[in-house]
Amino acid sequence: MNASSGQPGERIGRMVRREILAATAYQTGVAPAKGLIKLDAMENPYTLPAKLRRQWLARLGEVQINRYPDPRCASLKRQLRATFDIADAHGLVLGNGSDELIQMIALLVGGPGRSIVAPVPTFSMYQLIAAATGTRFVGVPLRADFSLDGGALLDAIGRHRPACVFLACPNNPTGNCFNEEAVTETLERAPGLVVVDEAYFSFCRRSFAAYLKRFPHLMILRTLSKSGMAALRLGFVIAHPGWGEQLEKVRLPYNISALTQCSATFCLEHYHIMRRQAERIVGQRREVFAALQQLPGLRAFPSEANFILFRLDPQQWDAGQIHDRVKAQGVLIKNLHHSGTPLENCLRVTIGSEHENRRFLETLRRAMER
Repeated sequence: MNASSGQPGERIGRMVRREILAATAYQTGVAPAKGLIKLDAMENPYTLPAKLRRQWLARLGEVQINRYPDPRCASLKRQLRATFDIADAHGLVLGNGSDELIQMIALLVGGPGRSIVAPVPTFSMYQLIAAATGTRFVGVPLRADFSLDGGALLDAIGRHRPACVFLACPNNPTGNCFNEEAVTETLERAPGLVVVDEAYFSFCRRSFAAYLKRFPHLMILRTLSKSGMAALRLGFVIAHPGWGEQLEKVRLPYNISALTQCSATFCLEHYHIMRRQAERIVGQRREVFAALQQLPGLRAFPSEANFILFRLDPQQWDAGQIHDRVKAQGVLIKNLHHSGTPLENCLRVTIGSEHENRRFLETLRRAMER
């Protein structure tokens, strides 16, 4: 047969692995937001003060964009260790956001005949990357209140002997942290890696990093995106140096640009500002949660992240309709409704500035008026 013959769809169906054909591309949730208050993507609503922005731009002006970036990210790693008190004894690997690091982990330990286990619902990239690497994904349902079912998780670990267990803490999209005892039992029983994803660490100040010495198969995964640096796309893994050495083998060269290295180092030098912003967000989270609890026909779930998940009573409201009514009033939140799943009739709102949160609550109340 002539190599140029055949329809593109036929060739795609024949050549692309069936796991990829069956998968759905990651939906970033970054909907067009021009003219809207954007509360759909767990971003920090605050930016750098004007004076620091000028200093940052001056620093960027010194970057030689005609040269490759430092492949070791030496200066940035030193600053990360200083800012987050990461001991030199721990390995430190950087990625283009935590997404790339999840992919690197799956490339390292996954593949045909192996499995990844995670509670569900959770961050969808665990399952998508498992499929992309030919790794079986096993989801363990959370309880009705979205707490971790430790017994079911341990049972899945015993049956599937996973190469990796992902535990997002706080969890996305539910916002809660998992029971420390259940996480410890998972670490004791897991035959492979256990990755605790602490993307929302800034808003709970709770970490499992202290367990790194006790459990060499533990990895701590973090990102700077939620701390006000989403545009930089910088994530990092803290792990035993042996695991770090292996991860470096699947890391693409120059994966952290010189502009990101420069910008992230500068921001981390002034990280006290991001900490104060996180404190404001946590304070606003408490106020928004209290206000949501007062609305009839709505259940808000406690959160330790920078967002709140809430469910509308399906007998009174349709999540898609309320989402569209809120958007029509100029506020963009996330519709997570999937019929027949734990997220049925659920919406999620990112905690914004004081003004943005007031607008959200006003628009939600109006949207729920009959």
